[in-house]
Amino acid sequence: MESGGAPLNDQREQTSICFKAFMLKNSTKSNLNLYDHLARVLTKVMDERPENVVDVIEDMSHEVKRGLLLDKQSTLRDIPLSPAAQLLAEQQMLLFSWGGGDDGDQEVETPLPNVSEVGFLLEQAGVGLGREEMLRVFLALKQLVNSQPLARCRLWGKILGTEGNYLVAEGEYRDGEEEEEGIHEETAEDAEGEPRDDDEEAEVVEVIDTLPRSTFKPPPVVPTEDNRTGVNKFTYFVCREPGLPWMRLPTVTPTQITAARHIRKFFTGRLDAPIVSYPPFPGNEANYLRAQIARISASTQVSPLGFYQFGEEEGEEEEEGARDSFEENPDFEGIPVPEMAESLSTWVHHVQHILQQGRCVWVNLAEKPEDDFEEEADEEVKEEAEEPEPEVGPPLLTPLSKDAEITTTPPWSSKMSSTLISQFAIAVLRSNLWPGAYAYASGKKFENIYFGWGLKFAGEACTPTFPTMPQREYTSGPEITEALDPSLEEEQALKAALEEQKAAQDETEGLGGDEEDDDD
Repeated sequence: MESGGAPLNDQREQTSICFKAFMLKNSTKSNLNLYDHLARVLTKVMDERPENVVDVIEDMSHEVKRGLLLDKQSTLRDIPLSPAAQLLAEQQMLLFSWGGGDDGDQEVETPLPNVSEVGFLLEQAGVGLGREEMLRVFLALKQLVNSQPLARCRLWGKILGTEGNYLVAEGEYRDGEEEEEGIHEETAEDAEGEPRDDDEEAEVVEVIDTLPRSTFKPPPVVPTEDNRTGVNKFTYFVCREPGLPWMRLPTVTPTQITAARHIRKFFTGRLDAPIVSYPPFPGNEANYLRAQIARISASTQVSPLGFYQFGEEEGEEEEEGARDSFEENPDFEGIPVPEMAESLSTWVHHVQHILQQGRCVWVNLAEKPEDDFEEEADEEVKEEAEEPEPEVGPPLLTPLSKDAEITTTPPWSSKMSSTLISQFAIAVLRSNLWPGAYAYASGKKFENIYFGWGLKFAGEACTPTFPTMPQREYTSGPEITEALDPSLEEEQALKAALEEQKAAQDETEGLGGDEEDDDD
């Protein structure tokens, strides 16, 4: 019996060795073998000990194989990058942890308004960004306030673009905290002007260049209004999404506002994008965005009648058209909502009107410094010269009922947020000249906001500006007319005439020499 069992055991051992060798055979595709794979799967089962192993054994085998392939197998595909939504979510996560450890936030006054209340009232008016986005915007504004020394900050609105949108925040720096701008630009312009004068003097000395010179003189440049005045009264910050860094917009110039009135361009969402238009715009998209914000604010920033008032001292000293500041009226009790929804006379503009000059305060460009009038005769001419008529716009706190229409379109539309429950409704105002501008009022509370493309209602189809007339050509004359090239026959005839003339001169000189010899 023992002799019969030994060959059987040897046969089984030989079979097991052959089967193990078969299981250790590597695959030509993945370079893996079944023996090691089963060992890893059983090890995973003993480590995790899941319930109903027989039902999940295939999934565990797939996970083990996939883990080995990701670690060892080389592929030509790159690791996929994180999507933009995931990167934005990671940026916005910082908003919810910003200032989480501060315990004294309730005691310190914040320059931020109650954005949650503003969002709720805007929702009642039928506009807004939604509750979730308004919360992120509020946290982004809080981040801006913590990074900038602002005395007041509010959500101005959202301007849409083809590639990205702009969230716009309006702020006002504390006294003495605002950074100065424009100094380096003016210095550079002055530095560029000096060598030009030297070149012109050099050209005057050298009379070699006889080409005609242009007599065109560019119009005088309208000076930019200072910070905290006029169109630069407030500072504006923009960001593409809540959580992304805020970018401060530059101050706006009258030239940019004047050029923005003659073009219509969609925003791209990139502040450094060039503005390709005719007439040409002096700046990039950041400057164009700042000019449009100034125009929209001057036309659509309104408040209930009586909420603001002029100071008593200012009212006595200054004229009505020259007032540029006001203060809140502590005795204002509010206007009934039905009355505000029916009459535009209960709303007033509280932002200065922008003149055709591109400024809120008119400046006389015809005036020259006294140093230029050294002689008395020049002073008399200056007095006798006709000065331009000052441009005056509508004063501050002008009722909306005096706004002009565009092609029989009323400038404003007003309504109540709800006619079913009128006792809890609010008055809603919508601008028809700047689609996307809204305002609401309820008692002593009001707010202005803008959601749109940043374009004004044209009334008719957009008609591009015609190009300027070409300049007249220089008067032609014989002294500047180019002569025609002579033909071959004319050249030969001229050459023969010159030879005859030279021969005659030589003969004359020879005869004169012979006569002198005879006299001697």
